[in-house]
Amino acid sequence: MAIFDFLDKERTVAGSGFNRWLVPPAALAIHLCIGMAYGFSVFWLPLSRALGIKESLACPADMDLIAKILSSSCDWQISMLGWMYTMFFVFLGLAAWLFGGWLEHAGPRKAGVVSAVCWCGGLVISALGVYQHQIWLMWLGSGVIGGIGLGLGYISPVSTLIKWFPDRRGMATGMAIMGFGGGAMIGAPLADKLMKFFATPDSVGVWQTFLVMAAIYFVFMMAGALSYRVPPTGWKPAGWTPPAKASANTMITSRHVHASKVWGIPQFWLVWLVLCLNVTAGIGILGMASPLLQEIFAGQLLGVNVAFNDLTLAQKGQIAAIAAGFTGLLSLFNIGGRFVWASCSDFLGRKATYGIFFVLGIALYGLIPSMAHGAQLALFVGSFCIILSMYGGGFATVPAYLADLFGTQMVGAIHGRLLTAWSVAGVFGPLLVTYIREYQIAQGVPKAQAYDITMYLLAGLLVIGLLCNLMVRPVADKHFMSEAELAAEKKLAHERDAAASTGNAVASNGVTSPVAVAFGWLAVGIPLAIGVWLTVQKAAVLFK
Repeated sequence: MAIFDFLDKERTVAGSGFNRWLVPPAALAIHLCIGMAYGFSVFWLPLSRALGIKESLACPADMDLIAKILSSSCDWQISMLGWMYTMFFVFLGLAAWLFGGWLEHAGPRKAGVVSAVCWCGGLVISALGVYQHQIWLMWLGSGVIGGIGLGLGYISPVSTLIKWFPDRRGMATGMAIMGFGGGAMIGAPLADKLMKFFATPDSVGVWQTFLVMAAIYFVFMMAGALSYRVPPTGWKPAGWTPPAKASANTMITSRHVHASKVWGIPQFWLVWLVLCLNVTAGIGILGMASPLLQEIFAGQLLGVNVAFNDLTLAQKGQIAAIAAGFTGLLSLFNIGGRFVWASCSDFLGRKATYGIFFVLGIALYGLIPSMAHGAQLALFVGSFCIILSMYGGGFATVPAYLADLFGTQMVGAIHGRLLTAWSVAGVFGPLLVTYIREYQIAQGVPKAQAYDITMYLLAGLLVIGLLCNLMVRPVADKHFMSEAELAAEKKLAHERDAAASTGNAVASNGVTSPVAVAFGWLAVGIPLAIGVWLTVQKAAVLFK
């Protein structure tokens, strides 16, 4: 329809006066909103007593699973609600894979708009699910439809940023993907305040919170999507000279692989395993960070030599607050690692950066049980902070790794296919950590030692990841597109040469105002700074 022509990719080609530094805040505006997926656990406890209000209204013991799903007369278990977290990352990976090729042709603006509609529309459907007390509506709304929005929103800026910043690929993607890690820092405190505001004797305030957050997120995501611009073909930063033509043994190619061919290329599967194993090791720990610290150090966190099961309720409340600070600290390092490690990869190289992740991770996971038994709290906390920085850094570095290996033409679509590794890790990692812990405890292992085998197993997974990373080599010539195939793909992608970038090109006349750049960064920077400050305050409890 003509009314939506402004969403077409050819209408988003920037002109000579456009400032590329407007694109990262546009990407951050979307990523900071969809990043709330990490903070959805803030809703679990209130939703588990949505009917009982003060306490959960338990379902009858003989009620089967289907009846529990359809019931509107008893409260949901947290384990049922937690499936939404798994669905987020499963559908994120599936959507990124299925729609990655479409995104390359449709452009980031159209993908960003669809992402906003899906993510915010999913929240509205979830609000209806809470209001009607039907959990399947929440799974459909936020889990499935919202998960599709996550996938599209996550990959929407990748290809564009890499093309705008050929001189700083890692830093550019690191800035955007940092927002995904930071979304929960802003969204979780906001959701908590909104639930308290809307809470009444008859409501825990969740459905109202979903509606308000959907409205806020829709405004931010649409502003980000409509601010996207793509560079004309052949554009390069002023004063930047592309590196010399790739030789046979370099890890950075100047040619391009079609996304449809990557399934048959060994390097794709090696990088797939590299990401999957790095994420598996980190995501399981991220989800269990609070109980892990409490059960391992227990009374030592309060200066008393008492096991977790022997603590009083008041003492457990105190160490829970300390553990919340630990979780907040890990969030900060997860976010910071996305920007710092990805930026460092511009100088170290992607393969070397991942090599550091695995070697350092193997050493830290292997030493953590000894730190725990030796009551070395500072080293224990510091080790996990480094591990989580590398977990975040892995996400932010991998798009540039793919661009180096497979070229930039279809890197967004290739990245979408690679994110199926995240879907697998998002299921496997938490299950690995939680079930091994439960098995150990069932066998009579003290809670303080129930994580030892898990740490050694995660170190073993990282050894496999290290070997996969070492096997990555430049892609063979036969896999790259020919000049004719590349020209056909550029035509499908509605690309316009820099020399022809006039007329319909957005912002082709005049230079981007510095005020616009400053406003864009302030719009995303202020909420992010508030989130960081709140998280630092929470983490400060750990050091009191």
